[in-house]
Amino acid sequence: MVGRWEISLKGGMLYNLHKLSRSSTILLLSLVLISGLLAGCFGYPRILSYPFDSGGRGLNSLASEFNPQISGRYIVFVTDRGGSQDVYLFDTITRSLVDLPGLNTFDTMADHPAVSQDGRYVVFAASRQGKSGIFLYDRETRQSRNLTTNLVAQFRNPTISADGNRIAFEFTNDGQWDILVCDRFGQKLNIS
Repeated sequence: MVGRWEISLKGGMLYNLHKLSRSSTILLLSLVLISGLLAGCFGYPRILSYPFDSGGRGLNSLASEFNPQISGRYIVFVTDRGGSQDVYLFDTITRSLVDLPGLNTFDTMADHPAVSQDGRYVVFAASRQGKSGIFLYDRETRQSRNLTTNLVAQFRNPTISADGNRIAFEFTNDGQWDILVCDRFGQKLNIS
């Protein structure tokens, strides 16, 4: 039985702290603490390995995949596997692509997507008919809405809150890049 001032280590080694010098005690306690911390971190971060799919139905394909973002069980990314720069959503639990009807169009070049934790909302920057904007796609309604219609500026790097209620992105109309935060309907939010 381990007493109040004793430490038991793997391999059956038992140390009585009263019999050790102060520096040895501190060193031993430090090693025990560090090994506990490292053991608690074991497995994180994990390297996820998804097989290569030459047919383009998985996460990795012959095409270029870039700007991946992960939230909850979903990984959202941009790829050119369909012949244009489109947004794709991958479910890590079912290990398959999620259908996004109405999101990708041939005349739109998408970039920097992000997804809400439940996978319902996908926000992305896009250039459509020569104009840039930040778009929000709702998987339930299968609708995509331009959140920046009323702003004359350039936009990039959108992100979305886990609950899908707030979107932040960079914008500029004079060369100075600033951050704007809005709700799902494009209404600017004052953050103080």
